[in-house]
Amino acid sequence: MTTMTAVKARDQFAELVSRVGYGKERIAVTRRGKAVAAIVPIEDMKLLEEIEDRIDLEDARKALTEAKRKGTISLSRLKKELGL
Repeated sequence: MTTMTAVKARDQFAELVSRVGYGKERIAVTRRGKAVAAIVPIEDMKLLEEIEDRIDLEDARKALTEAKRKGTISLSRLKKELGL
């Protein structure tokens, strides 16, 4: 992965978009020597979102299974128990 300062990335933004969009290059943007952001091809972003969606779905299924196994309580009861 290419690394570039934020100043240089700003100055070369149009070129970076082309390198990433057409060349499928990944670029880490740094500030004071620390990576703070990345410019990645849209396919990478879509894959990351798909992975996150799968993880969220798995977590939701686990929560539903636990709720069925342990039961649930009403919101009003929860508020009362928490003193809200």
